[in-house]
Amino acid sequence: MNKQYSLTNEGVGELNKELTKLTSKKGDLAEAIRTAREQGDLGENAEYQTARSELERVEARVVEIEHILLNMSIIAKPRSGGKVQLGSKVTLKGSGSKNKEFRVVGTVEADPLNGKISDESPIGRALIGKSVGDKVEISTPSDSTEYRISGIS
Repeated sequence: MNKQYSLTNEGVGELNKELTKLTSKKGDLAEAIRTAREQGDLGENAEYQTARSELERVEARVVEIEHILLNMSIIAKPRSGGKVQLGSKVTLKGSGSKNKEFRVVGTVEADPLNGKISDESPIGRALIGKSVGDKVEISTPSDSTEYRISGIS
């Protein structure tokens, strides 16, 4: 049985855009390989080796994206049930610190540096099912910090 991937509509759009870009890049790489082949000895041809390696990487990513898109479900807009769920934007307030805002997404879309955390990550698991006002302890290898959920949307 294939794994189901949870994606937002935005995430599906990003994957489709990447797939289109990679598909067009395959044609350019095929042309580069064809040109490099004409130069002779392929074993000593760095341009050929580089283009071939890049084409393999692109083809692998295309297969991966197509697999994700075939086995995905759209994350529905969270209902206003007051609990953190997949797709929720969560605002956390720490003691004396600024608010931190996260969006809980599936693993494919996770991008912690841009505030998108996976529901399977330690932070995501700590947030799922919590309500406004609940305390959440977020641990890292170096320390642990307690936050209060100040908003869910």
